[in-house]
Amino acid sequence: MMFDGFEDLELPTDGARIRLRRGGNGPPLLLLHGYPQTGAMWHKVAERLRDRFTLLVPDLRGYGRSSKPASAPDHAPYSKRAMAADMVQVMGVLGHETFLIAAHDRGARVAHRLMLDHPARAPGAVLLDIAPTREMYAGTTDAFARAYWHWFFLCLPEPFPERMIAGDPEFYWRKKCGSGSAGLSPFTPEALAEYLAAWTPETIHASCEDYRAAAGIDLRHDDEDGGRKVEAPLRILWGEYGVIGRCFDPLGEWRKRAADVSGRALPGCHYLAEELPDLVADEIAAFFAGARPG
Repeated sequence: MMFDGFEDLELPTDGARIRLRRGGNGPPLLLLHGYPQTGAMWHKVAERLRDRFTLLVPDLRGYGRSSKPASAPDHAPYSKRAMAADMVQVMGVLGHETFLIAAHDRGARVAHRLMLDHPARAPGAVLLDIAPTREMYAGTTDAFARAYWHWFFLCLPEPFPERMIAGDPEFYWRKKCGSGSAGLSPFTPEALAEYLAAWTPETIHASCEDYRAAAGIDLRHDDEDGGRKVEAPLRILWGEYGVIGRCFDPLGEWRKRAADVSGRALPGCHYLAEELPDLVADEIAAFFAGARPG
């Protein structure tokens, strides 16, 4: 069973209702998922860390069992700022004024914004297989555009991508997530069943809004930072056989956005938490050794 013994909670925020799993014992560690998944992507890592951390594993707004708020012309309800505010509010309700973060893909973009907007809340983060959003757009090459075609497809105006994905949503999910060197092998049957069950028309639309926000209002928020950097330490991990290391210099790009950056490639592709859970769990535990947020 995934997350055996974890509590299942639903908590309101200013703009959404967030479903999350809670379990384990120790300093609070917020685990944020990516596209097009749910918090289930952390189930293998959670089993390895539950004796070291109190694990909070939400579905981001728009995904999984969390609510799908109505959007707006500027897509602000799906900005990383709005998603980060959800996480700060949820953690506050649970009594965690400070907390550690490990995040993958879209969730890592939420973590980046959280650490800029709420710098006192998160004293460190482990980010999996991304470079900063602005740097990835600015560094777009033919190789990147072909590999990350969904960035440029999902941000197209409504309802074009929604209608296209709705033609065969399961085929789309399997093709999108199974095109890396590992194929669909990282996903257990239980996790895959959760992902596909959550891949509803409402989630598909909300996820498009997430990408529309990333191509617009999220970049404006980055511009408004005026060069301000994340001050807390970041540990950056990426897949040796994936796109991020092939198309970008992950540590170099993150040093444009953060003051204290370390990291390395792991011998996997994009879905590192499911493909290499032992390595990911070990990296998280080592990076946060001795941390005592509350």
